[in-house]
Amino acid sequence: MTTDIRVIVVGAAIVRGDAVLCARRSAPARLAGKWEFPGGKVEAGETEAAAVVRECREELGVEVVVGRRIGEDAPIDEQLTLRVYLARLLPAQPEPRPLVDHDLLEWIARADLTSLDWLAPDVPIVEELARTPW
Repeated sequence: MTTDIRVIVVGAAIVRGDAVLCARRSAPARLAGKWEFPGGKVEAGETEAAAVVRECREELGVEVVVGRRIGEDAPIDEQLTLRVYLARLLPAQPEPRPLVDHDLLEWIARADLTSLDWLAPDVPIVEELARTPW
């Protein structure tokens, strides 16, 4: 009997005013140039919200407060599933910086979100963000 064990990857849709922080991939090469929400795999014993906080600290050098989940589960491949959460920077945080796997961070207005070349799993979430209030 096979067990379908999915690894959860969390993403952070960090919002500020009417804009969302978007990250352009620089690695691995097959993903370079595509846009995504910063994030990564949930570690054993970690909640999804705690993973969002940790990944924002590791990838962007900032602390966030995690809000509600956006969209449905988005399959990345046969083993990985993406779940994206709204987040906001805590007060007095520096501007986020691309520390790991990204070469560019941009605050993108809600109206312009769909104009970026997103990784496929992020597209349904981007479409939902573009049409729903946060």
